[in-house]
Amino acid sequence: MQGRLLRYGVFGESHGAGVGIFIEGFPPGVEYDEEFIAREMRRRRPGGRFTSPRREEDRVEVLSGVFRGYTTGAPLVLFVKNRDVDSSFYERVVSRKPRPGHADYPARVKYHGYNDYRGGGMFSGRRTAALVAGGAVAQLFLRKLGVRVLSYVVQIGEARASVDPQSVDLDRLEERVYSSPFASPDPAIERAFEEEVVDALREGDSVGGVVETLVDGLPTGLGDPPTEGLDAELARGVLSIPGVKGFELGAGFALGGMRGSESNDPWVLREGRVELGGLRSGGVLGGLSAGRRIVFRAVFKPTSTIRRPQPTVDLVEMREDNIVGEGRHDPCIAIRGSAAVQAVTRLVLADHVLRWLSWEALPWMR
Repeated sequence: MQGRLLRYGVFGESHGAGVGIFIEGFPPGVEYDEEFIAREMRRRRPGGRFTSPRREEDRVEVLSGVFRGYTTGAPLVLFVKNRDVDSSFYERVVSRKPRPGHADYPARVKYHGYNDYRGGGMFSGRRTAALVAGGAVAQLFLRKLGVRVLSYVVQIGEARASVDPQSVDLDRLEERVYSSPFASPDPAIERAFEEEVVDALREGDSVGGVVETLVDGLPTGLGDPPTEGLDAELARGVLSIPGVKGFELGAGFALGGMRGSESNDPWVLREGRVELGGLRSGGVLGGLSAGRRIVFRAVFKPTSTIRRPQPTVDLVEMREDNIVGEGRHDPCIAIRGSAAVQAVTRLVLADHVLRWLSWEALPWMR
């Protein structure tokens, strides 16, 4: 479980009955907007031209926590059934040959061989369907405070889009991202993104990508440093998404090549309000939100299962061997992974907004 006041955990396996999310501490009285949730699920759903051909409805079922269209304050349980499962490759090959890049072998050791290896089991990206459902509900709460979250793909392979997180219009950006087959912020880069994906597919390979996230409308002072600072909590949540291998806030690793005079964001006055004059810090200082947009990036590795021979070990005969990937997989998991990053960000922020609201009540006690 992650979070403190709003705690959530994901359950289910890729080829089991389905996947779901359990959320404790969700506030009562939030309208359950089915149309909005369905819209969010469509963004992550497989079956597109540049995603896994697995056909899933990804319809969210409410098992607990909603009554007459509003959240009740009871634990919220959302479930997404698996309807299009093909386990033949996993039973025939993966049961004895762990796939390079996957958790097949360490999971086999940890769980003494009892783990569900079909489709990656509990380590599969299929579980992000539950995350997206939970994140959509979290956004129903966040939007009451005017908080918005948007994740989009800024890089696939060598092709990279450019977005100015300080000045970009979030309404127009969201419209572009939700209409793009690549979750791209810029239509001009989509041809290059397509070439990267198609070239990888043609070679029986896959390609990595980078997802950028913008948070707008967040009050100043969210976060519980030092161990539960907002940046640390965001990093923890995002790095729990299957396939994510790196996280950077603001200028990120580029800060290592700067001097303090370059890296510091100045404080400025705008309409009588103190604000950050830049986003090299990513909008978080000392683990606390600083009253500006927050910007961070997550890198997704290339999909591990590919249709090219890779070295592995036959665990039955205990000899080195090769494995050629089969099954249905995304050539670039960053595309649908962007919806998962957006969802986790919403869940983390909803938890920290609830914490922040308790501090805001302190003046009433004086």
